[in-house]
Amino acid sequence: MERKDTKQIVENKMGVMPVNKLIWNMSLPMMVSMLVQALYNIVDSIFVARLSEDALTAVSLAFPLQTMLIAVGAGTGVGVNAVLSKSLGEKNFGKANATALNGGFLYIMSYLLFLIMGFVAVRPFYVSQLGDGSPEIFDMGVQYLSIVMIFSMGIFGQFFFERLLTSTGKTVFSMVSQLSGAITNIILDPLLIFGLLGLPKMGVAGAAVATVIGQCVAAVVAFACNLKYNHEINLSLKGFRLSGNLIGSIYMVGIPSIIMQSIGSVMTYSMNKILIDFSSTATAVFGVYFKLQSFFFMPVFGLNNGITPIIAYSYGARQRKRMMKTIKFSMGIAFGLLLLGFAGFELVPHVLLRMFDASGEMMEIGCRALRIIGIHFLLAWFCIIAGTVFQALGKAVYSMVVSIMRQLVVLVPAAYILAKVGGLEVVWWAFPIAELMSLAVSAICLANIYKKIIKSLPEGRE
Repeated sequence: MERKDTKQIVENKMGVMPVNKLIWNMSLPMMVSMLVQALYNIVDSIFVARLSEDALTAVSLAFPLQTMLIAVGAGTGVGVNAVLSKSLGEKNFGKANATALNGGFLYIMSYLLFLIMGFVAVRPFYVSQLGDGSPEIFDMGVQYLSIVMIFSMGIFGQFFFERLLTSTGKTVFSMVSQLSGAITNIILDPLLIFGLLGLPKMGVAGAAVATVIGQCVAAVVAFACNLKYNHEINLSLKGFRLSGNLIGSIYMVGIPSIIMQSIGSVMTYSMNKILIDFSSTATAVFGVYFKLQSFFFMPVFGLNNGITPIIAYSYGARQRKRMMKTIKFSMGIAFGLLLLGFAGFELVPHVLLRMFDASGEMMEIGCRALRIIGIHFLLAWFCIIAGTVFQALGKAVYSMVVSIMRQLVVLVPAAYILAKVGGLEVVWWAFPIAELMSLAVSAICLANIYKKIIKSLPEGRE
């Protein structure tokens, strides 16, 4: 395809298409694929719970390191997405190609880091959480997490190729990639966990194998879609050179995002430590909460992936009206999605817990926990979209500050104090308390961004 045609395609879609239509066009495929992604995460735990509550606890304890792995992949993708989309908005296609190739190099280095960690860090990680606790939980957890980390090349490849697709507005193909991985995982889960159709019964290791196979399938599909349909970016290695400036630009946005999401790893690790002192069932409830909340939050994150290039492009093209309309409309969508989550957690927590074969003790602990934690859904929508604006405009450090304050400065200390003062019944109030603080700080940061960056832009076309 001629470069002139490519420029016209990008401008017609990102710079001219009506904003509401563009948001749905860019975001809906990502929201659907993220919803399926959340669904297969839930299905994964549902099948594991059929083995035993210990198996569910073992997988739940793996979540902090899994979160860190995803944080590096997603955070690097945020940086690549923002720099690449801004380059396209500026009509600098050479810089866009170089950004893509340098981003690919960063993903290869990230995989090598987690490959090493998969061999040396998993056992000490479980010892630090369980101490002299259940050897069954320890063995199952080490099996599961080792496989996920050693074979994480699939998820890094998936992140890389999908971000190239979303950066150029081809979110339908990103959806196809994620759906292919999710469906593969859902099909393989029961076959490998329980040994159906003549396959070996692998238990929790089977869940891990199904996960990495699904990720590899998604990466291959995304790669093929880039080669066939993504004409805006040329992935040829001819003349490729590492660029310190581009890597710096990617990580200027990406590292705060990585830190912000890795903070979630520290938070979940700390919460596991607090809750395991009460019982392994309390830890399992916390793991179930994370799986369930993803069903409502993941579509919002899909919305984020869709609007990040729109906001970044509008910034590069200096179109304030389109940017503001994008922010306001996406906030309305995010509120509606998380209102559904609030209703589910408040009205039918027992139905949600039954999906995980909840015991009587788990049902008692879990219903109270979900109802209390669910309150924060009413606040989180604003904080999530505000964080997306910060990242798209190259101010991801604001998101990092908000996340640090929410999860480390407020949530973990509040949970520790509440656990000591009121016990397990009140520890869950740490979540709405932390979200209230996050709302206040996000509002202040967004007002500052508007005053210093957005307000000074020309109105541009709507």
